[in-house]
Amino acid sequence: MAKAKSAKRPLNKPMRERKGNKKFKVYVKGKNGRVKTVRFGSASMKIKKNQPGRKKSYCARSGGIKGKGDKTSANYWSRRMWGC
Repeated sequence: MAKAKSAKRPLNKPMRERKGNKKFKVYVKGKNGRVKTVRFGSASMKIKKNQPGRKKSYCARSGGIKGKGDKTSANYWSRRMWGC
C-alpha cells in the first residue's frame, strides 16, 4: 500500500502547503530510496525575490547554511525558489 501512495506524489516539484506553519512542500527521494517530504518557507512571510537588494541579501545569508547542495534539505529548496 505504501508504494501505491508514494507513486502518486510528484517528485522534485515544490507545491503550496495547505495547512501548517510552512508555505511550501516538496517530495524527494532520500538517500535510502524512500520518498521524503521537505517543508520550507514561513507561511507568515512573503517572498520578495523581485527586489534585487532583498534577493542579494537572502542569497548571501543562506549560502553559508549547511545543506546547500542536498535535495533533502529545506535550504536547497528555499534557495531554488529565490533563484540563488
